[in-house]
Amino acid sequence: MCGNNMSAPLPAIVPAARKATAAVIFLHGLGDTGHGWAEAFAGIRIPHVKYICPHAPTMPVSLNMRMSMPSWFDIYGLSPDADEDESGIKRASENIKALIEQEVKNGIPSHRIILGGFSQASANSVNKDMHVLQCHGDADPLVPFVFGSQTAEKMKSLINPANVTFKSYRGLPHSSCPEEMVDMKRFIEKQLPPISDE
Repeated sequence: MCGNNMSAPLPAIVPAARKATAAVIFLHGLGDTGHGWAEAFAGIRIPHVKYICPHAPTMPVSLNMRMSMPSWFDIYGLSPDADEDESGIKRASENIKALIEQEVKNGIPSHRIILGGFSQASANSVNKDMHVLQCHGDADPLVPFVFGSQTAEKMKSLINPANVTFKSYRGLPHSSCPEEMVDMKRFIEKQLPPISDE
């Protein structure tokens, strides 16, 4: 990512088809890269939106027997009471803020930037007026569906509940599906409509 001290390559980017007046920054899950998500966003591209899919640095992950893999921070366990890598989460958050600041310097106002993520990288910043689309497969063996439901309820207690949309997908394991990508495109179109001078 730009301007950080971590060993990650530059993000995969799907440029806007015309002048970029909005951006989506989307973070991949554990062990993945931004390339697959950039390809997925290219398939639902909105002409005035730039898609930025950064790559996590490679690091040992406790959950996976300390094997090195792309990860935004260390994961000690999947249970709700597992310890969290607070310093790693803070470092990842600072790097994402740097990406947002770079897009603002590039001329995209912060209110025209959407932050999203898959699995480990689900967005974790809260603004009471923000809009949230949370998607979860009901057959996810890695992150149980109940965790997704509980997260949606927690989000509704932190921000305007009318701004939180929780969508479930029947039979979907720990992955995405075409229906979900269409739902994401609709959400992006609603939150980042074209501006009058486009």
